[in-house]
Amino acid sequence: MMDLRRVARRWRRCDVMVRDLPFALLLAVASLVPVLHGHGTQLGDLPDRPMDALAFAAVALECLPLAVRRRLPSVCLALVSLGFAVDQLGRYHTVASIALPIALLSTATHSAHHRRTTVVLASAAYVALSVALDRYGSTEGLAGFATFYLALAIAWGIGVWLRLSRAAEAERRRHIAETTRTAERARIARELHDVVTHHVTAMVVQAEAARYLTAAPERLEQTLSAVTDTGRRAITDLRHLLDLLNPDHGTEPRTPAAGELHALVEQTRRAGQPVEFTEEGRPPETTGSAEFVAYRVVQEALTNALKHAHGSRTAVQVHHSTTEITVEVSTDGSGSNTGSAGGSGRGLAGLRERVGVLGGEFSAENREEGGFVVRARIPA
Repeated sequence: MMDLRRVARRWRRCDVMVRDLPFALLLAVASLVPVLHGHGTQLGDLPDRPMDALAFAAVALECLPLAVRRRLPSVCLALVSLGFAVDQLGRYHTVASIALPIALLSTATHSAHHRRTTVVLASAAYVALSVALDRYGSTEGLAGFATFYLALAIAWGIGVWLRLSRAAEAERRRHIAETTRTAERARIARELHDVVTHHVTAMVVQAEAARYLTAAPERLEQTLSAVTDTGRRAITDLRHLLDLLNPDHGTEPRTPAAGELHALVEQTRRAGQPVEFTEEGRPPETTGSAEFVAYRVVQEALTNALKHAHGSRTAVQVHHSTTEITVEVSTDGSGSNTGSAGGSGRGLAGLRERVGVLGGEFSAENREEGGFVVRARIPA
């Protein structure tokens, strides 16, 4: 059995002329049906005339140009108008005469240039046709001609409204696409900052420490191994981040597996930062993005501790409950390079945004006794 949806997709991929041609042919065939003769537009109120060769030419001029009503709207309107004039002056009054308002609507919708010129020329042509019909003995009168002109103007107005609506919709979609791209760039920038800054900071600190361990080969070997492990972890995280740019990859961030928080703390310890880690409660089975954000909060806070308070005692407390995850990372001011909670502030600003999106609370401030503390409450 033929898949109708597949047929519909193939039809939509066809050229617009191919899609518009069936209606033009259908209207032409309907205009030639004997029972419908004389049932078209009768502008001049003149008596009907039997079909002849000129009538077939008028039908062709009115119907067939509708196949290019979207590709060449001005050409379509010109040909249809000529056919309409032949139809009315020849007193055939075929069903094909309804092609005129269709051509007007299509021209107003799809014409990109010279729309005002088209209105002026079409109006002038209509006046000339009205005068010719009046001389042929039309009893329509000024009111009748004006009423029909108003109907054509309404068709043109509908086309203008459709064109403006489509333009507004295209602008709205462009704005949404631009906003989405900006948000995605910001998300990737936050991920790069979190991954690169933490691992590179740990590697720099470890490499600096290795310079003073040349007299202790065992400790030097341990430090260099720590640098290697940190580099490998950075490569793994960067590969995952690059996977996010793959269109076939999911858009959700990777949720840290159980034990990764312990590995993060251990990595910071190996970089020379004394860290006390306390984790209370068990995370629920479903936490959404809360566990991932909690991991990033701890990661950023430990990175700042390494950069701005290297060697200072740092305490990490994570509490899991059924409704939220609370994180507190505090650093003493007794280290060799104590300072504020962050350098450029990009990382903390990204954390505040991450936590805020989930409806949580985030703060990072200096302590009165020295050092700094980072707190986050993340709804699960």
